[in-house]
Amino acid sequence: MDDLLTGLRAAAEPTRLRILALCALGELSVTELTHILSQSQPRVSRHLKLLCDAGLLERYREGNWMFHRIAPAGAGADLARALVALLPADTPDRALDLERLEAIRRSRSEAAAAYFRRNAREWDVIRALHIDETEVERRLVALLPEGPIRSLLDIGTGTGRVLELMAPHVDRATGIDLSREMLTLARDRVGRGPLTNCSVRQADMYRLPVPGGSFDVVTIHQVLHFAQDPALAIAEAGRVLRPGGRLLVVDFARHDLEYLRSDHAHRRLGFGDEEIAGWVAACGLRPAPPIHLPGEPLTVTIWIADRPAAAEAARGSPNQRRDLPVAAA
Repeated sequence: MDDLLTGLRAAAEPTRLRILALCALGELSVTELTHILSQSQPRVSRHLKLLCDAGLLERYREGNWMFHRIAPAGAGADLARALVALLPADTPDRALDLERLEAIRRSRSEAAAAYFRRNAREWDVIRALHIDETEVERRLVALLPEGPIRSLLDIGTGTGRVLELMAPHVDRATGIDLSREMLTLARDRVGRGPLTNCSVRQADMYRLPVPGGSFDVVTIHQVLHFAQDPALAIAEAGRVLRPGGRLLVVDFARHDLEYLRSDHAHRRLGFGDEEIAGWVAACGLRPAPPIHLPGEPLTVTIWIADRPAAAEAARGSPNQRRDLPVAAA
């Protein structure tokens, strides 16, 4: 009861209700909210603090920027969504807020498009070397564990495509990337959905800012070949998997295209099955037979590993989750 009253008191102000309605549509920075609401930054920040303290919003820092969105779970999240659902959709303030929000989204899209134009040639070169990405994506979705998936983490989310792909299958999906340019692309993709169960964060894949056992599924899609320490990245991914959780790693099998290292900043020329299996086993995960998708000349591989459920780990019995392929496809 106390939490409910605290939340109601925090929301009981016109500007704060407008903020809740806006943050229900996606994550927004303090600067963006200041522009939309036409209020001073200190005033908007005070409103945001009250809403965050009451558990209605969550906030996170990205460099010098602070972003806010509806809390992903808990009593505050439920109350925030219930209040937003009760707000009238045809008020002048609401119409103006949505118009300004759309202008911000257009600005994000323009920045994303400019980045794509600068880098399109490099991405086209890489895509031409391997199997069509739609087949990779189809296999990736098919490898999700059965049953409800509460949370998914996409490490090195890049353009946010994996978030878009997985959003219909999970309750909540979070993408992390160290590159602000990539986060601009991912935030644009998430905002255009809007994929309201998805969010992106700036974070280091070697030091994920979340407690251990936080996610049901972790994906690492075409990231490891850029990593200075891929074993450490996998260890950190394993750390944040819940018991019964699944790790899905997509990358290239070993190859000898040296120009990918010199011209496209690939630190590793693919990976061997035994190498990946050793890394996942070292962090307590159980590897399954990988799936190889041959292309010309590169082969894309999906490596799968599960963290045994707590009871299973204690008794050493086989995993009871969905059967995985017994041979490379």
